Amino acid sequence: MRNLKPSLLPLLAALTVEQRLEFLKSLDEKSLGAFQHLWRLWARPKQLPPPTNWQVWLLMAGRGFGKTRAGAEWIRGLAEGAGQPELGLVGATFDDVRQVMVEGPSGVLSISPKGGRPQWFVSRRLLVWPNGVRATVFSADRPDQLRGPEFGYVWADEIAKWRYEEAWINLRLCMRKGQRPQILATTTPRPKDWLKKLAEDSATALVTGSSAENAANLAPGFAESLRTQLQSKDLIRQELEGALLSAYAGALWARSQLEEAVRVMPARTQLTRCVVGVDPAIGGGDETGIIVAAKDNTGSYWVLEDASCHASAEKWAARVARMAEKWRVEAIVAEVNQGGDLVRHLLQSAHNPKTALPPVRPARALRGKTDRALPIAAAYARDEVRHAGEFTVLCDQMVMCVPGVISRASPDRLDALVWALSYLMRGAETSSEELRL
Repeated sequence: MRNLKPSLLPLLAALTVEQRLEFLKSLDEKSLGAFQHLWRLWARPKQLPPPTNWQVWLLMAGRGFGKTRAGAEWIRGLAEGAGQPELGLVGATFDDVRQVMVEGPSGVLSISPKGGRPQWFVSRRLLVWPNGVRATVFSADRPDQLRGPEFGYVWADEIAKWRYEEAWINLRLCMRKGQRPQILATTTPRPKDWLKKLAEDSATALVTGSSAENAANLAPGFAESLRTQLQSKDLIRQELEGALLSAYAGALWARSQLEEAVRVMPARTQLTRCVVGVDPAIGGGDETGIIVAAKDNTGSYWVLEDASCHASAEKWAARVARMAEKWRVEAIVAEVNQGGDLVRHLLQSAHNPKTALPPVRPARALRGKTDRALPIAAAYARDEVRHAGEFTVLCDQMVMCVPGVISRASPDRLDALVWALSYLMRGAETSSEELRL
């Protein structure tokens, strides 16, 4: 069983729960023991290394997601593989490394099979596998420790808790062994600028996740208990959902401001105008921003729904068409900088032929994203805009919008919001002309 061909793993993973149980019943005790250590079979996809060419795999997720297990299994796989890689383990403190990364219930010693378990020399800060592969342990509380060593692979745990950014900088300089040195950084997010920059670095493979994704392996009531203790919505999103929430100087919106904007949605009869704003993804991996906004009979503006999605052009066009029909909008305001007439064609193809497609009003960006957002931010500051829901992902993009700062992650939802509200704020006379901002 220890020599199970890798090509068989996809076949085993494809079995139903009932088929897996039957297969497990057919194994003898020795094979069953080996079978449980086939990590690629049991792991969730997010717990396995990304297929891209990365220098840092940033696994940033909520508590209980299974980050520690992913880190320990990654190190074990490297140690048991071919070659003699230079391995390192770095935690916030030495106690964190010892109690969580090495000796913890999901640590290296616990997840290793008996015959392949490394020896742990605590005083020497060293793990040694039966095949001679070694992993040295370091504490980020002592950044100078990371000035001399050289590594091929490092598991760095809870980097957002590290007291000194210098420790991370020094660690990156240690990655000098082998053809493609790599770091797996596992962490619950914290609002740190250097962590945000790391998440946006082109050499980083960012994987995010929530505690709920590992609910089957958590104690009943874990999430609810933590919600009760944390109380703050931001802390709940950070600790359970793995959201990287940041407060940036000069941001156009404050999170508290957006929380106060949430109101009870007025009756549909009170909405005098309604549009869908679209920031389309034409190729690539970006989201398509789809925001429904309206103006009511008192002159206030409303964000009614965020239907943004990662999807093919045909699917997001179909979703836009559904939003237009659901809210009976007067227009679809779509950015055409990249797609041009293709956007109009996609929407015309996707709409229900039994209903008339609202006019597609092209919006063309002539200025930068933050410049276009300034008038909208001013309207929020005057308390003219309301939210008919919390729209957490949209709000995350809004509070990270800082003039002069270009984010690697495209704020597609924010762009769609700007197009929709800009159209409404310019008045009915703009309904027959292109919106140029």
